[in-house]
Amino acid sequence: MSYAIIRTGGKQFPVETGQTLRVPRIDEKEGKKVSLEALLVGEGKDAKLGGSATVAATVVGHGKADKIIVFKKKRRKQYKRKQGHRQGYTEIKIEKI
Repeated sequence: MSYAIIRTGGKQFPVETGQTLRVPRIDEKEGKKVSLEALLVGEGKDAKLGGSATVAATVVGHGKADKIIVFKKKRRKQYKRKQGHRQGYTEIKIEKI
């Protein structure tokens, strides 16, 4: 089983071939193939850092995560602010490492 650590959207994710995962939103249409930068490829003693390794993935879909509430308050100052936020994500399937 091949293993890699990819970087996308300012975050790093461990992935394996055939895995489906959610990453920060990528501006590609569903069904398109994307190439992601691999920071580490291999397993155990065979692991290799960086280089020009890439991971091929297919965009499965897009969506928004659950809503989180941002609430700010300063006591005794009559100051309250409430705001909601839903982070966009892209679901990808790892095809080849």
